[in-house]
Amino acid sequence: MIRMEVTSVQSFLDYFRKIRERTMRVVACIPPDKIEWRAAADKFTLGDLARHIAATERNVFVECACGGWNRYAGCGRELAEGRDEVVRFMKQMHSESMNMLTRLSDDQLQQKCQSADGTPMTTWKLLRSMVEHEVHHRGELYAYLGVLGVKVPPLYGLTSEQLRELAGRTNNAKDPG
Repeated sequence: MIRMEVTSVQSFLDYFRKIRERTMRVVACIPPDKIEWRAAADKFTLGDLARHIAATERNVFVECACGGWNRYAGCGRELAEGRDEVVRFMKQMHSESMNMLTRLSDDQLQQKCQSADGTPMTTWKLLRSMVEHEVHHRGELYAYLGVLGVKVPPLYGLTSEQLRELAGRTNNAKDPG
């Protein structure tokens, strides 16, 4: 069995910084006039998704990982209105989170903290779930922007079509016939 563990604060911070950069590239694609668009009445708006990623990062996951408690108060427009303010809010929350996380020691990653509902949890596992949470909501942003016909950046630099083309070239080069 391969285990995905976080054993170093610095390596986690480097990894998480890259995760957030990819998220911010997608958020930057939200048309300003669509920031409060929602796919259905009971779904988050694009702005809600971005604010939710930022607010839960700082006020739930990082707060709990650093010995505090769940301070989540929602993800509405009162936090930031308009795309530029949403981006600013996300950057502010992320900066605060990264500053807090730099104060954790590698040993503290192995200790228990309390999750949002008060359940004891190993700190590195809580931080891993923070990344999974962000990636989940980033996927929603990609899907909703796709519904709106907004061009978004490929996740890792290559599109599906480019990968298919590369695979075809590689397979043809190996084919002796």
